[in-house]
Amino acid sequence: MEQARLLIAIVLSAAVFLVWQFFFVDRDAVQKTAQKSEQPPAKAEPAKPTEPYTAQQQGEIAKPTPVAEVAVADPAQSAKIFTVETPLYRTKISTKGAGFVSFILKNYREEVAEDAPLKEILPQENFVGTVLIGYDGQSLAGLEDAVFSADVDSDTLQVKQGVQKITFAWQSSQGVVVEKTYTFDPASYVMKLAVNVKNGSDRAIQDKMYISLRGKVDAKGRTYGFEGPSALVNDSLEEVEVDDIADKNIYTGMLKWVAVQDRYFMTSVIPEHAEEATMRLFVNEDNMVEAQFLNALSDIRPGTQRDYQYALFFGPRSMKVLKAVGHDLSKALNFGFFDIIAKPCVWLMNLLYGVIPNYGIAIIVLTLLIKIILWPLGSKSYKSMSEMKRIQPLMKEIREKYKDDKKKMNEEVMSLYRTYKINPLGGCLPMLVQLPVFFALYRMLYQAIELRHAPFFLWIDDLSAPDRLFRFPVEHIPFMEPPYGIPVLTLIMGASMILQQKMSPPMGDPTQAKMMMFMPVIFTVIFINFSSGLVLYWLVNNILSIAQQYYIQKKYA
Repeated sequence: MEQARLLIAIVLSAAVFLVWQFFFVDRDAVQKTAQKSEQPPAKAEPAKPTEPYTAQQQGEIAKPTPVAEVAVADPAQSAKIFTVETPLYRTKISTKGAGFVSFILKNYREEVAEDAPLKEILPQENFVGTVLIGYDGQSLAGLEDAVFSADVDSDTLQVKQGVQKITFAWQSSQGVVVEKTYTFDPASYVMKLAVNVKNGSDRAIQDKMYISLRGKVDAKGRTYGFEGPSALVNDSLEEVEVDDIADKNIYTGMLKWVAVQDRYFMTSVIPEHAEEATMRLFVNEDNMVEAQFLNALSDIRPGTQRDYQYALFFGPRSMKVLKAVGHDLSKALNFGFFDIIAKPCVWLMNLLYGVIPNYGIAIIVLTLLIKIILWPLGSKSYKSMSEMKRIQPLMKEIREKYKDDKKKMNEEVMSLYRTYKINPLGGCLPMLVQLPVFFALYRMLYQAIELRHAPFFLWIDDLSAPDRLFRFPVEHIPFMEPPYGIPVLTLIMGASMILQQKMSPPMGDPTQAKMMMFMPVIFTVIFINFSSGLVLYWLVNNILSIAQQYYIQKKYA
């Protein structure tokens, strides 16, 4: 019958989506090393004219220092580490390239345990640093291996009240001075970076300067959501899968920002003003990604200088935090096709958390509100199911009577629908409308940093992780990802699906009926590795659906 087939199609569509996400995305594929692509010729842009050394600079960057007064680092000396402490983070800057080699967030931990180390958002193994600068045509020899000097005596800078700066300087053998000035704000994850290039040589620097971000992408994490380099190009979000970098690694247009992001955190470079620029990408076999913000061609004549102004954001992918940054950085928090549904759900969940400080309860209340909004659709669906259940004896008689004549059987079934004024699609179409809500919540509950290490009750101490009661000291359990334990919440969810299935009208076709019997089992196996927050939503939704279905069936019995 058509209703049964459509219902199976809907359920199987959801199952295929989840099964594909869980089983068939290649988690361990070796990433190809992206080859440097040939760039299209760019026109020189006099957007920011160069200035003589004696000119007074505007904005955050300090007044330029004459070449003769710059403290130049000895190229032979080893790199030194400077530590900057704010209430929000602790970062380490190496004089080798004057880039970040560590960035620890003080409000987040690596694991859920209270004594777990604080969250490090930069990779530490074989890491050379991030926020490094260079020239595309390597017109400034020695810059990529430069050891800078700092304008502070202490190797630790405490930023507690008011903004503070630290400037790193390097001079080439030809007399070109490069200064990188970082400005730190104790109340923000946003830092300012001013790069000042002073040409004390006897030849012009006609080249494109770039600033690069480096980070490591978790191949396993990309199974469920996006991780990797991204940019806002021409007001359009570009999220580049690591596997695709080898095919295309250059994105040119009006760039508002370039970022490298993982499931919960991101690092980004934001120019002072959106400008015509290029994001260029590289990746190696260890999934180490480099995203370069490549500026337009500059022409720095001898005796002149050029300033580049940026903001840097190193922090959580929180919708509230990203909105406060501006520059449309909040677009980096992308929930895909269902973004229009997911973001209001994040906002509402946070609003509920402000009233009841438990994200598990916030998810329950959010599920209840969604069920209330979709109540008319659910009622229509369950009413149709109830009507179908009433005519099941008549359907059975027709199938037995015309079991050898499929055409006649279908004609009689349709006649039965018309006689009792039943829409065979009435029970399925409302379900189809609700699927986008589920997929939106699936993405939202997986990516929402608010659920990271957020406790619910008893054994559920992290709503972003799979629920596990106890821990089994085994090396492997089929279909289950570590840690290994009893997925209590998931098993209860599976039981609720079985109960809901028994309340629905039986399938006319025995083959279809057997297929539907296995659906709760399939969903339970798939949900074993989903975050407990998503399982909690699905369980509460099932319980509310069972209650609604029971009420409607009693009403129209």
